[in-house]
Amino acid sequence: MADGTAREVEFGLFLIPQADDYAQLTELADYADTAGLELIGIQDHPYQRRFFDTWTLLTALAVRTSRVTLFPDVANLPLRNPAVLAKSVASLDIITGGRVRLGLGAGAFWEAIAAMGGPRLDNRDAVLALGEAIAVIRAMWSDERAVRVRGRFHTLEGAHPGPTPKHDPGIWLGAKGPRMLALTGYAADGWLPSSGWAPPEFLTEANKRIDDAAARADREPSAIRRLYNVSGTITDGDDRGFLEGPPARWIDDLVGLHRDQRIDGFVFWPMEGDPVEQIRRYAELVVPAVRAAVTV
Repeated sequence: MADGTAREVEFGLFLIPQADDYAQLTELADYADTAGLELIGIQDHPYQRRFFDTWTLLTALAVRTSRVTLFPDVANLPLRNPAVLAKSVASLDIITGGRVRLGLGAGAFWEAIAAMGGPRLDNRDAVLALGEAIAVIRAMWSDERAVRVRGRFHTLEGAHPGPTPKHDPGIWLGAKGPRMLALTGYAADGWLPSSGWAPPEFLTEANKRIDDAAARADREPSAIRRLYNVSGTITDGDDRGFLEGPPARWIDDLVGLHRDQRIDGFVFWPMEGDPVEQIRRYAELVVPAVRAAVTV
């Protein structure tokens, strides 16, 4: 569990798991590993026929890198049994020496989920299922001999946990609605919003909901980390607004998000242009300047 102490800002890449782009995915993962980035996040949409299975891809990239941390951004809970997912996370965390985190979501695109045999849940039940899954995952990461979790959607009946992860991977929630934000505050280690649906004005109110829920649960709100998926374009010079402009615009935007919204991690998703060139601009022009500006 995060402890609320001051942390250095982390930077990473959001990679699209296109099955016909494996060579480029490995190139970008290798680049992140050597360019000083800390994170690689991969979205999890098993019903997308052109996508790799996210956990298989994370494993493949993890074993060919040596320092970057990898995580699903975010794992699709309705199509992933939480007890098995916990074991997968722990296994890869051990294999990599502690370089795995768990981003977790309640689910979306319910018709596609149902088409693959998953449940079709309303918002209330999806949040309830996620809360139960968090309890299951934490129990499976414990050093108890046998664990029980009684839930409506997810249960453990004397299951034997193990192996224990190399480090505490933590659970980061891709939370948007009020119930999900409250769950983040009282049960998660971090929040993982995306700029596409969570602009700065949304972050202000959402942070308050998370903080209020944490306080009600007797948790220190600052212990809950904030990682932000930032999608946009680093241009040659034209400034089109938030996360759409030259490096100077990006530097100002990210520094402002860290200062005003307590964002302590940025995961970059290039939207236009050559992704390799965009990522190089991010890693070589934006990241060092932001690090320098936010270092106390």
